[in-house]
Amino acid sequence: MLKKTTAALTTALLVTTLGACAKAADDTASTTAGASAQQRVQATASGTALCTSETYNGGVPKLDLKTITVGFAQSEKEANPFRITETQSIKDEAAKRGIKLITTNAQSDLNKEIADIQGMIAQGAKALIISPLNSEGLDPALKAAQDAKVPIMTIDRLLTTKTACTDYIGWIGSDFVKQGARAADAMITATGDKGEVAILLGASGVNVTVDRTKGFKDQLAAKNSGLKIVAEQTADFTREKGRSVTEQLISANPGISAIYAENDEMALGAVAALKAAGKKAGDIKIVTIDGTKGAVQGIIDGWVAAVIESNPRFGPLAFQALDDFYSGKGVPATTIISDKEYTSDNAQAELANAY
Repeated sequence: MLKKTTAALTTALLVTTLGACAKAADDTASTTAGASAQQRVQATASGTALCTSETYNGGVPKLDLKTITVGFAQSEKEANPFRITETQSIKDEAAKRGIKLITTNAQSDLNKEIADIQGMIAQGAKALIISPLNSEGLDPALKAAQDAKVPIMTIDRLLTTKTACTDYIGWIGSDFVKQGARAADAMITATGDKGEVAILLGASGVNVTVDRTKGFKDQLAAKNSGLKIVAEQTADFTREKGRSVTEQLISANPGISAIYAENDEMALGAVAALKAAGKKAGDIKIVTIDGTKGAVQGIIDGWVAAVIESNPRFGPLAFQALDDFYSGKGVPATTIISDKEYTSDNAQAELANAY
């Protein structure tokens, strides 16, 4: 049995260098969005056994992906470009590989995601890819999958209290702590390392929010930054709340000169709030994380200072993981992808690779 995988362990594993796994991922990457837009593996977990169908949860049937149905559980409403691109990437890769796929969308409702997963198992799905809404709370769905011997590959958000190769095969995602640290560096550059910062926090109960906040604050402390965090409030990763929360924050804290948004939707909501308040582009520096076309265009237009990418194109890597799982090659507990950065220097040239 593999040791429990946590967000802290994930960060520690980043020093591991990839060999054959990176090549396999690159070889199978879809080119529909351009080679530079695809995910690339940065590191995988070391020191633990790779998960296969023989070792997963006491052993599950060895299957051929082309002869079974695979289910994909999307967690959030697809008004967010990240979720739209994520789902489309899964669909495109399934079609490319000739795999029968069924998909669901939990519409940002944890109970619905549980029901969706249970429903796909009832429909005959023999393997699942899930994008968890929360880092905890999916226990009934995980148990249903275990009882039916249906393996689960997780992407994006980490099941922080569950065990790889028992509750799920493995996890593919970004180093969210590092994303926060890179955002802090970008903010220091954008502001000249002075001023008052407000943080638009993501959704509660997910490792993404915790890690991006920690990475940002820890990096400011490590750099002995002159920036001062004067406010932080949850805006749930949505544009609507990003706008309303920003309106409140700049009203209560008129000295705010910078905003760290933990995703692009909140950042674009902040831009709308600043425009409504009569601010001009660049008056308040915004650094955000994702890599949507709207945010990258915001750099070109002067409203956004920098965007740290969080690449949602999981399809090729997720299906390669399932293939490795059944073939006996095995899947690491943790696979960290490499994310780039958008700035005023490359935004125009890279706009086509944003999502």
